[in-house]
Amino acid sequence: MKVCIRKLALRDYHQVMALWRSCEGIGLTDADSREGIRSFLRRNPGLSFVAVMNGRVVGSALCGHDGRRGFIYHLAVAPLTRRKGIGRALANRCLSGLRSIGIEKCHIVVYRRNQAGRRFWANAGWVERTELTLMSKLSR
Repeated sequence: MKVCIRKLALRDYHQVMALWRSCEGIGLTDADSREGIRSFLRRNPGLSFVAVMNGRVVGSALCGHDGRRGFIYHLAVAPLTRRKGIGRALANRCLSGLRSIGIEKCHIVVYRRNQAGRRFWANAGWVERTELTLMSKLSR
């Protein structure tokens, strides 16, 4: 079966959200609302992708940057289509997009309990940064 990787468009939102909900290790918040994704895609044009097979979204990756560093969020592949190179292809498309605008380093956040996700990223050559601690606070 042929997989087509193309830019993520807002029209993909419902299929992408269904994919995210079907995958372990994806942390969804209010920022993942349709309006939140619309805003993200406007700020980061051409950097997020979907993998489509037989008209269905089977993979996705949100990618953006802060002007210095890239970030990949919610890279997910449908469980029945894993281990076919789709996740790696999505990540590589994100990295290529970042390179094309002068961003040379990219980060991801993976839940510590997401062993499969951590193995995926390590096998793809990503390095776990154990010297860093991620801290967050709501801006409300």
